[in-house]
Amino acid sequence: MLIIVIVVTSAQAQNTPMLSLQSALDLAEKQNLDLAAARRRRAVAVAGIATARQRPNPTLSFEALRDSPHEALLLEQPLELGPKRGRRIGVAKEEGVLTDVEISAIARQVRRNTREAFFGALLARAESERLARVVQLDERLQQIARDRFQAGDVAQLEVIQAELEVSRAQADREVAEQREKVSMSQLNAFLNEPAATSWQLTGKLEDVGSIPTLPELLDRARQLNPQLQHLGQEQKIEESRRALLKAERIPNLAVQVGSDFHSPPDFLAGPRGALAMELPLFNRNQGQITQSLATQQVLSAEAVAAERSVAAHIESGFFEIQAQQTQVNLYSFKLLPVARQLEGLAEESYRAGRTSILTVMQAQQKVQDVEQNYLESLFALQSMFAGLEEAVGGPID
Repeated sequence: MLIIVIVVTSAQAQNTPMLSLQSALDLAEKQNLDLAAARRRRAVAVAGIATARQRPNPTLSFEALRDSPHEALLLEQPLELGPKRGRRIGVAKEEGVLTDVEISAIARQVRRNTREAFFGALLARAESERLARVVQLDERLQQIARDRFQAGDVAQLEVIQAELEVSRAQADREVAEQREKVSMSQLNAFLNEPAATSWQLTGKLEDVGSIPTLPELLDRARQLNPQLQHLGQEQKIEESRRALLKAERIPNLAVQVGSDFHSPPDFLAGPRGALAMELPLFNRNQGQITQSLATQQVLSAEAVAAERSVAAHIESGFFEIQAQQTQVNLYSFKLLPVARQLEGLAEESYRAGRTSILTVMQAQQKVQDVEQNYLESLFALQSMFAGLEEAVGGPID
């Protein structure tokens, strides 16, 4: 099995901070800018609840007329009857819960992106190390070709071919090192760290968490999936709105108190009062309530469809991970050992003069292809795991 381990010198280890997958996820949870911006929406939700708690303001009016009485001072206070205020607050609270659901969805997306970026950086570093080993192999083959050329066993053409392979391997390694810096900067973007920050990544591409059974994954998704949570909360909001519409059928009472002034010869000042109430004869929110019921039915249908879609996504993701794990095991236990054995035999045969340098180069190229495909299959497995985790809506390992 190919084990990808990050190797650093002791001096680098002292100066470079350690970063594991869990610490990267924790750091993104605290520092990611998208997530921080989303969390500011909570203040909007809290303000919405405070707005719903407000009561209507009184109205103060003053009248001056030529007729008697000449002046009037009135104070009018609307009074909300029934549970309107409580229902309005209930709608605002449910909308606040929906805000939390949306923030959680963004947090899960950030978790997936951070996880993929972390293993992408591991992949880039492992690729750099793989190509460094390729350079060593090509340099060794170059030395063998030189020794045989000096002994008069081969033509100088084989030495030139070996030197060309060394140059190409060195160029590939330099490109891989630059890509490693790019992948590290992408990880730092999710962590909200400076792009040039270097990390000593702890872990291996082979580190895949244990996956629960398919029924367990489906049960978790029903509770945690952001899409299902969003639709469920929208239904609760619609129920609260319908309750508010029914409460608003109860008319409000307007109470007026005040005084009239300057009505000679009857009085100089006299009290005045009035009660006013809207008569709900024509508009009783019938259309709005009917619309709310129709919206509730639409949301219910969408929830059923979304639950089936999420289940199908999780089922396909679960079986894709199993298939990918089979491919990883095939590379690890069969293809890699056989390819390396053939490469070793080809090199020994060339050293002994029983084969040409082209045979060794072909064997080495096959090993490189298998190792590269193995690393890519490991990263694909990690990406599938991250996608399945996001579909479920929470950690699954």
